[in-house]
Amino acid sequence: MKIIILGAGRVGQSVADSLVSERNDITVIDTDAARLRDLESRFDLRGVVGNGIEPAVLAEAGAEDTDLLIACAAQDETNLVCCKVAQLVFNIPKRIARVRSNGFTLDERLTGPEGFGVDRIICPEESLTRYIGKLIEYPEAMQVREFAGGRACLVSGRARPGAPMVGPTIGELRERAPEMAMRMVAIYRRFADEPDRFIACDGATRIEPGDEVFVLAAHEHISQVLAALHRPTSQQAQPVRRIMIAGGGGVGLRLARQLAQTPGRFHIKIIEDHAERCVALASALPSDVLVLQGDTTDEDLLGDEGIEEVDLFLALTDDDEDNIMSCLLAKRMGASRVLALINRRSYADLMHGTQIDIALSPAQAMLGELLAYVRQGDVQAVHSLRRGVAEALEIVARGDRKSSRVVGRKVSELQLPRDVHIGLIVRGLPDASDPVPGHPREPEVIIPRSATVIESNDHVVFFLPNKRRVRDVEKLFRVSATFF
Repeated sequence: MKIIILGAGRVGQSVADSLVSERNDITVIDTDAARLRDLESRFDLRGVVGNGIEPAVLAEAGAEDTDLLIACAAQDETNLVCCKVAQLVFNIPKRIARVRSNGFTLDERLTGPEGFGVDRIICPEESLTRYIGKLIEYPEAMQVREFAGGRACLVSGRARPGAPMVGPTIGELRERAPEMAMRMVAIYRRFADEPDRFIACDGATRIEPGDEVFVLAAHEHISQVLAALHRPTSQQAQPVRRIMIAGGGGVGLRLARQLAQTPGRFHIKIIEDHAERCVALASALPSDVLVLQGDTTDEDLLGDEGIEEVDLFLALTDDDEDNIMSCLLAKRMGASRVLALINRRSYADLMHGTQIDIALSPAQAMLGELLAYVRQGDVQAVHSLRRGVAEALEIVARGDRKSSRVVGRKVSELQLPRDVHIGLIVRGLPDASDPVPGHPREPEVIIPRSATVIESNDHVVFFLPNKRRVRDVEKLFRVSATFF
């Protein structure tokens, strides 16, 4: 696919990194020549210096035969105008814009074909806020990714000694709870002086303490799965009540506002260094959210504000180093769980396996929304995992036995790439491609066995430990009029 990316900032770089690795033809436009040279030296892509709203610059980038435009420059106005120029002058088929302001998403007339011509608006800050909200809802999870409109989830958790799932084989766990719609799809195991190693899951595999375990399950079973990985049966769950947010920027404000919508559920404190921003935060948030001016790495301030009683400490500033140091300090002083927002991929890799419970990349939180547009076939959802190495993919089976390689066939008959797992199937969802929908039935989450037959309109969720296998899966699900 030929793709133009407007903007070589943090989001643009992360998007380019992911898409280049999938053998796409990438061109990046930015006004900063030095930044583009750095990108060209690290990735197999082309840089064009200039303003992306100018038709001449877009033409130089190859807009005449481009398949997808991703406008993720710093300014909303630049991204919107670029999409409109791409629509009117070059007729680029798909146009995605990064927009921070909520006002544009509330009126489709502004973004539709008669407006700015945007097919999809993405907001990394909003994606990040929603994702952190899921981690607060499931405090024992390291990741929570949704499929099929939230009916199924992929979660990862750290296996703890004494938990019911730690020790028995996966086959034994299946026998204990055959009715539970869940499947373990991957284990990443720690080894001394080397990166975590992928462990394929089969009936003989045992979960060991310290393993990061990925499980696909129906939404209603997520809490039970995480509890069985994380704590003994006799131990009670510890819900998140006390939250401290370091950094009152866009993400911190959005998150505090979202959490405060349920009065009395959370005790929220925000630490912000700048006095003017503190005033703005205090006026924008309910009175029960405490806004404090100070340094997020100030040990005395954290101690005075009862860091040892905090259930979740969130470092959400724009400075990676401050986020890392404040999380390490908060953890040492007694915070139950800490999350650091880290933009640099190399920093995120270094933090894996340290006292920081979750190292979260803003770009990774929204990357799946972009990848769903890049994928071929009827891909519904994509989630980038393990810092971009692995991927979870939801794809819809179309056609019939004559036109499809999967419909009407048993799972054992599918020619899947090595290590690619069918985690689950969601059956009975409304078929968006059917102009005359039939009688709706209650969707069901199915854990496929070797004899399970794939039906048309099944939403099939895969786990791919290496995303280079994505094209093989997409090809397998492609409908062909000539296939018999």
